[in-house]
Amino acid sequence: MTPSALPLGDPAPADGVLPAQAAVGAGHRKFSLYTHIPFCAVRCGYCDFNTYTATELGGGASQDAYAATAVAEVEFAARAMAASGLPERRLSTVFFGGGTPTLLPAGDLVHVLAAAVGQWGLEPGAEITTEANPDSVTRESLQELAAGGFTRVSFGMQSAVPHVLKVLDRTHNPAKVPQAVAWAREAGLDVSVDLIYGTPGESLADWETSVRTALSYQPDHISAYSLIVEDGTKLAAQVRRGQVPAIDDDDHALKYELADALFAEAGFSWYEVSNWARTPAHASEHNLTYWRGGDWWGIGPGAHSHMGGVRWWNVKHPTAYANRLGAGESPAAGREILDGPTRDMERIMLLSRISQGLELNSLSEGARRAVAGLIAQELVDPAQAFAGRLVLTLKGRLLGDAVTRALLD
Repeated sequence: MTPSALPLGDPAPADGVLPAQAAVGAGHRKFSLYTHIPFCAVRCGYCDFNTYTATELGGGASQDAYAATAVAEVEFAARAMAASGLPERRLSTVFFGGGTPTLLPAGDLVHVLAAAVGQWGLEPGAEITTEANPDSVTRESLQELAAGGFTRVSFGMQSAVPHVLKVLDRTHNPAKVPQAVAWAREAGLDVSVDLIYGTPGESLADWETSVRTALSYQPDHISAYSLIVEDGTKLAAQVRRGQVPAIDDDDHALKYELADALFAEAGFSWYEVSNWARTPAHASEHNLTYWRGGDWWGIGPGAHSHMGGVRWWNVKHPTAYANRLGAGESPAAGREILDGPTRDMERIMLLSRISQGLELNSLSEGARRAVAGLIAQELVDPAQAFAGRLVLTLKGRLLGDAVTRALLD
């Protein structure tokens, strides 16, 4: 998913050629592709992602033409990477996010995937995922996706409780989720479900109902994200006007602890602060690409990319995006080249979030000294630390920002 606000940065060249830094060591890094589908049937009140309903698109952009435009960026990306001296690498993961990717016909998603595979090929066992709204799929569309190479689908369930879904402006019928999961299973796809906790008016019992309901579908993977009220959203305005209560951090913590306990009881293990998998093989390799600071090219308006410490982001609006590519130019709005200290800071911030953790000998002397205090505060697992790794405890996952600050001070 792509945030709507773009960062500041340096201008990006029209030919898309990357600085030499992007190619350094690239042969030892995996390569992934993210494809942003910026369309939604309705805009959810909490959403701050770069998405558009049909009435918001304006002239020069359409859902019907989008697949062809995305393919044009795939082809542009392959040329730019070759011109930048990056080695040939096959794709290890592909992820279609949004928005609601499955608002496009399954054949369009398969077409974009086929273009990417034609350019780069796939690693053996490559993970290929699309997000989906439970109302936006059919048995036939899921079978078409599976036949076209997709291996995984992530359903935006968010809650099983109607009044919570109403606050979120989610339009799907909760009863559709088990049907969609069954169709995905029938097609041979792995299944993930996404949940959101901390919605105004959601009780602890409501949240438990949602977690237990999600587990009853026997997914392979579950994501549980705390609701963040983003400036400029409908929900932020409702909170400001007092129409719905503000977010409560203690409520979030209680719900996280409850979810983690219920997931563990069902045999799921956390591998990243907001993600749990039935087995290590079911962890999202695409998610882990981000947390491990890997290389990925982001296709689509507003999509972000990263290679070897070079980060860039595309123009936001689908019309501007299509016009750039139609002119044979990079759709990038800006980029930044991360220096050594920034890359190290981000490495600590990201790797500390996953269950694999950080090697203590990769930390500075000052950070290693801070670990003893983090153990005393029960934020870091002592047994793992004595074995040479920094891994968060449950309390540490709730206070991850404090851990990062301690390591960077």
